Amino acid sequence: MMRSVPPEISANVMRAADLIADQGLDGTKSEDIASVAGISKATLYYYFDGKEAVLSHIFAVLLDALGDAVQGAVDGPGNAMERLHRVVDVHLDIVATYPKAARALHFDLGRAARLPEIDEKTRASYIDPISSLFEDGATDGTIRPLRQPRLGAMALLAATTTAAIMATSIDGIGDLDGVKEMIFELVLDGLSTT
Repeated sequence: MMRSVPPEISANVMRAADLIADQGLDGTKSEDIASVAGISKATLYYYFDGKEAVLSHIFAVLLDALGDAVQGAVDGPGNAMERLHRVVDVHLDIVATYPKAARALHFDLGRAARLPEIDEKTRASYIDPISSLFEDGATDGTIRPLRQPRLGAMALLAATTTAAIMATSIDGIGDLDGVKEMIFELVLDGLSTT
């Protein structure tokens, strides 16, 4: 069981996202994580049960930030489509803030999906609020009704995350505005009732 991680240790461990994104978790040693984090291996093992727990922590920090940003956009003013546009904006902001953690999550999605706490955080931070937003949009007439709003939320999460990661990994942090425009054009315009 993982202990409560102090903010300073958490911030230091987040630096390991770069290493994990570049080498994968299987190619990363615990000593390397401790070294990059600027802590001893004993300290690492005091707070984390191993590399997978470190990865889970990195994902949890990312998903908590995403959840806070998404909830703020969903709860904000405007019709459902306007709020959905803001969701894409804040999602891209989170990827820009945590590019390596987002890349590590994306490239190790199979492992992340097997971690119950990450599955739950993904549902709570994105899938559930966006599913509800799709339903709000069907009610207010700004988003066409979806047969399966949860699958729609998963598809939007995947499209936005994958495009942003590709832009940040291949092109650098340069063209997230282009990603936003493409998500609006390819995805959100298809959901619009106007």
